[in-house]
Amino acid sequence: MIYRFFHFFFNLLFRTFFGYRISGKNHLPSRGPFIICANHTSWFDPPLTGCIVPAKNRVHFMAKEELFHILFLGWIIKKMGAFPVRRNTADRKAIRQALQILEAGGVVGLFPEGTRIKTGALGKPMQGAGLIAVKSQKPVVPVAIKWPPGLFKRIQVAIGEPVVFQGKRKGSLEEVSGQIMEEIRKQWVSLTP
Repeated sequence: MIYRFFHFFFNLLFRTFFGYRISGKNHLPSRGPFIICANHTSWFDPPLTGCIVPAKNRVHFMAKEELFHILFLGWIIKKMGAFPVRRNTADRKAIRQALQILEAGGVVGLFPEGTRIKTGALGKPMQGAGLIAVKSQKPVVPVAIKWPPGLFKRIQVAIGEPVVFQGKRKGSLEEVSGQIMEEIRKQWVSLTP
């Protein structure tokens, strides 16, 4: 109930103050399990990424642990299905939770860069997205988001074809994470400046 409310609320907010154009929506699977991986330049990337996926497919975002300690925000994001990750560590609990969600047919939302890139460009990926992709063998849907410089200008979103990293081993996590970021980059360059 709460998820559907906020899905509607943010959809309305983005459409009212920005409007957004999505290309490649046909690449989005109709249901889980899948991993949606997007670049991260704004605080609003998680709700926007959640909005491009129909509300019936709740996106469970991996979010930095510190957010769960902010009184009201922590309660909301937990109710929305987000789960904490300790950044800059191999957080096995967060990895296990992501894999359980995928195994149950759910959708996991990840930002491979691991943090917001404040320059507005794309950053280097961490290995977490690659690890989850390799261990789960579930499709990764690459998404590029470009925010406009101000209100009432259009947000651009491009969704790429799902990629499955079958046959990859744990030793190639850097390579897989790099490939995920490269798929996001391909979508990024397809968007107008």
